[in-house]
Amino acid sequence: MKFGVVIFPGSNCDHDMIYVLREKLGQEVVELWHKDTDLKKVDAIALPGGFSYGDYLRSGALAKFSPIMEKVIAFANKGGYVFGVCNGFQILCESGLLPGALLHNNNQKFICKNIYIKTETKKTAFTALLDTTKAMKIPIAHGEGRYFADKETLQNMHLNDQILFRYCDEKANISESSNPNGSLENIAGICNTGRNVFGMMPHPERAADKELRSTDGLAIIGSLVKSMMK
Repeated sequence: MKFGVVIFPGSNCDHDMIYVLREKLGQEVVELWHKDTDLKKVDAIALPGGFSYGDYLRSGALAKFSPIMEKVIAFANKGGYVFGVCNGFQILCESGLLPGALLHNNNQKFICKNIYIKTETKKTAFTALLDTTKAMKIPIAHGEGRYFADKETLQNMHLNDQILFRYCDEKANISESSNPNGSLENIAGICNTGRNVFGMMPHPERAADKELRSTDGLAIIGSLVKSMMK
């Protein structure tokens, strides 16, 4: 499989994602610069974390106007796989590829720490191979990670089984105390109705090596890779 990793001015997790896809999962990877208009015949696209355009105006709000995003949106609308992590998730919401928005954390502070998330559905390529009973240890690093959607949007998400991950404790219990940023219903990751666009705030690429003391993130990215190869 061939993966494209989009790089914006301010991206800082791009090479982490490239390392995991190329070195840990053995996939071909190409870099897609924000001014590019050629997707280089990739099979899937990753939007990495960071601070695209310095997070000016609103996280992800300026990145959606990059030339590459017009092509990414068209690719996704044709059924191509796209996944965004942290700032990438914010960009996908700003671009209309995912519902809802990411607001400032409820404590108004940047949060950087390990947390736990629980898989809510196996009905996507991104989660098909994950254990829905297990808590996965994945780091977060964001100032605007509080997921929000209006009542109607949230109802539709429930009907369509679009919630991928929720924040939980180490025993997979979901509670207010295990919610690090105030996200609605502890939501940590979602997909679109077509089930080909995925977004999550925690960083799986930062939990994909034994040296990082967690490989739970490798299972998440690996689920997409292995599902696409079937």
